[in-house]
Amino acid sequence: MSIKCVIAKTNFPKLKLFNRGKVRDIYDLGDSLLIVSTDRVSAFDVVMPNGIPRKGEVLNKMSAFWFSQMQDIIPNHIIATDVNDFPPACWPYANEMAERSMLVKKAQPLPIECIVRGHLAGSGWKEYKETGIVCGLQLPAGIRESEMLDRPIFTPSTKAEMGTHDESISFEKACEKVGEETMLKVREIALQVYIRAHSIALERGIFIADTKMEFGLLDGKIILIDELLTPDSSRFWPRKHYEIGKSQPSLDKQFLRDYLLGLDWDQKEPAPWLPPEIIRITSEKYLEAYRMIIGKNL
Repeated sequence: MSIKCVIAKTNFPKLKLFNRGKVRDIYDLGDSLLIVSTDRVSAFDVVMPNGIPRKGEVLNKMSAFWFSQMQDIIPNHIIATDVNDFPPACWPYANEMAERSMLVKKAQPLPIECIVRGHLAGSGWKEYKETGIVCGLQLPAGIRESEMLDRPIFTPSTKAEMGTHDESISFEKACEKVGEETMLKVREIALQVYIRAHSIALERGIFIADTKMEFGLLDGKIILIDELLTPDSSRFWPRKHYEIGKSQPSLDKQFLRDYLLGLDWDQKEPAPWLPPEIIRITSEKYLEAYRMIIGKNL
């Protein structure tokens, strides 16, 4: 696989750059935003120095798929995903934008990450092992690693700035930041979205162990924004390899995290350079997740 196909950063001089996040470049088009999913990859909230081929395409197209699956539960920010439907100012950059961009409505993002866990893994499993509690929620005793919970749980976190880490918070703390009425609605919607997605993915051979969603306000109404149910924001476990009581092989960013945990790196900038083999395998995992969920190769 050629590393030359990586688009790690965009530069569209005739468009107004609004923000360059960990993964996405966002341009302000006046009454809308253009979100470009690059091939940048972050781990532990730090952007790696080299990217993952085709990652941006996977994130963009998989998000569009999931947004469409949830429209009867909650509206989303998408206006268009075809470059031909973008404003003419975008057309000179069509080749770079193709397959990895979406035109979206301007919404006011809520200042929290909305995480739903249907299985215990990662930081949730670590906290449960130590305390029996996950983000302020007391769970039954005896749950094993990777086991499916009787019902999914909503565990919000802070939204980290670049180079800093998200921190889990209680639902009550989230209410203090956003307002109780809004958080009650967000929690209900997030759980509905996760339950539907888990069912759809399971039919296609994947457990969605947990996922992170973002919500915004548009004309006073809650909508889904950013990305949805991608290998960046979720844990995807192949059903055929699933075994309770241990960590699972995954089709997401966990492979990269595991590699980085084996290095002498303090999870702060600067991040280590990724070897070609790690890049290749990570890309293959993203593409396989796409193939299984969407039902075709990218």
